[in-house]
Amino acid sequence: MPLSTLHYWLEGGERRSKVYPPVIRQAPTGRHAPVMWAEFIEAGLLRSYRRNGILMAELRAFIDLLRSRYEVPYPLADRRPYISGRELVLEAQEEAKLDPDFWLIAPVRGQILLLPASDAFLRKVTWDGDVAASWRPHDDPASPVQIDPELRHGRPAVGGISTAVIQEHDEAGEDPEDIADDFGLSVDQVRWALAYETSIRAA
Repeated sequence: MPLSTLHYWLEGGERRSKVYPPVIRQAPTGRHAPVMWAEFIEAGLLRSYRRNGILMAELRAFIDLLRSRYEVPYPLADRRPYISGRELVLEAQEEAKLDPDFWLIAPVRGQILLLPASDAFLRKVTWDGDVAASWRPHDDPASPVQIDPELRHGRPAVGGISTAVIQEHDEAGEDPEDIADDFGLSVDQVRWALAYETSIRAA
C-alpha cells in the first residue's frame, strides 16, 4: 500500500482543515516511529477495505470500542474477535454506526459469520494462541511465503530464506533448480518466492 496511506492510518492527519486522529494507533507517536508488528497486522486487514475508502471517524470509534472491551491496544490483531467474540464485534459495529461495507461479521440465518474480507485476512495469519505469529502476504492460499517478525527481520521469506535474496539470484541468471540446491529449498518454493517478488514489483 502507499506509505502515505499507512502513515495516515497510523498517525492521523489533517484534511480540508479538519484534524483526524489515527485509526490504528491510540495516539500519534511521530512520523519516524517504527511500525510495530500488531500495527502491521491491523494494516493488512484495513488494506482489504482500502479500495472502498475508509471512513475514519466510524472506524476509529469501532476500534476504540473493541480496545475497551478486549483491553488490548490492537484488537484487530487479536484472534478473539474473529473466533470467540463475534457477538461483541457485532455490537461494536452497530454501536459505532460502522457502514456495513466495512463490517467484519454479519448475522446470517441465525449465525454470526465472518464476511469475505475478514475471513480472507484470518486465513492469512498464523496464530500462536490469540497472537498473530506470522502473515502470508501472497493472496494465493497455497503460497509458502511468510512474514515472521522473528525471522529475517520481518522480511518476506520462504523456508527461512528471504524472497528478495532468491530474486537476486534469479536476476543473476541462476536457474530455479540451482537456487533451490543452494538454499536447501524445493523448486516450488523458489518459484513461489519469485512469483511473490514479481507481484510486489508490479503493484
